[in-house]
Amino acid sequence: MRSLRHGDETFEPAYLSLLRSGELRERVAQAYEHLSICDVCAWNCKVDRRAGQVGVCRTGQQAKVSSHGPHLGEEDPLRGWRGSGTIFFTRCNLRCQFCQNHDISQTDTGHAVEPEQLAALMLELQVYGCHNINFVSPSHVVPQIMAGVLIAAKAGLRLPLVYNTGGYDSLAMLKLLDGVIDIYMPDIKYADAEIARRYSKIADYPQVNQAAVREMHRQVGDLHINSMGLATRGLLVRHLVLPGNLAGTDQVVRFLAVEISPHTYLNLMDQYRPAYKAHHFPELNRRISRFEYEEAVKLARQAGLTRLDERRPIFWVMR
Repeated sequence: MRSLRHGDETFEPAYLSLLRSGELRERVAQAYEHLSICDVCAWNCKVDRRAGQVGVCRTGQQAKVSSHGPHLGEEDPLRGWRGSGTIFFTRCNLRCQFCQNHDISQTDTGHAVEPEQLAALMLELQVYGCHNINFVSPSHVVPQIMAGVLIAAKAGLRLPLVYNTGGYDSLAMLKLLDGVIDIYMPDIKYADAEIARRYSKIADYPQVNQAAVREMHRQVGDLHINSMGLATRGLLVRHLVLPGNLAGTDQVVRFLAVEISPHTYLNLMDQYRPAYKAHHFPELNRRISRFEYEEAVKLARQAGLTRLDERRPIFWVMR
């Protein structure tokens, strides 16, 4: 099996080792067992998705894909010059009342796919030249993703895998993903449980989310960026700054700096705008100010975080 050249470094994605040993196939079988009494995400619905039952995510045995393609709007180490190869899954295990992608996350838009079809999408994105395969909202379809990776890896997939999650993840699934996922990209949405309950309808989000982020960092460590500026392995965290510090940015950055790593790569996102049902919450029904965002950056730096995402213009280079 040939590895890919990423700049002046030879890169081999983590899952190829598991493929060679036969363990990747075993992990897929184990993951599918979790669908029968579903604890695939942190909701632990216990429904039998293999028998057609559905829980909070409203998704059965088949994953649903809303779209796929190269994405140039991701962080610089992911998008590079040819884009991150995103696969957007329909539905989400969060109920964020301000979701800017609610047409995907809160509906059944999209088409059901078998693992073979999912594998074909990954290989298509590789042929296009994308730098990675980026699974968006994957928490509720981990077994299906793993089955697709198994098939795609046998057929020649050699790109790093990105787990792009809202952060409400099952530790059982994350442990099955150990050695499969190269780059974890979780949101840390809230520091306060009551705020999480109010705006995303999940009361234990901070507890579950922080445990998940710890496990992700244990597996992959700090984000490694190669000589060409591309991420190959590690943890990249996103935190959306909300009006009035509702997300608890001060607590989030302290958690990252003290309990994860001061070298954590953090994207403090400034793009909040009222969307979906945000108009029902007066405190959310406005954009953040420049001062609020600058204060968030200041808090991150004061906490000791220095690897903050900064966007640079894309120079189109054909390679």
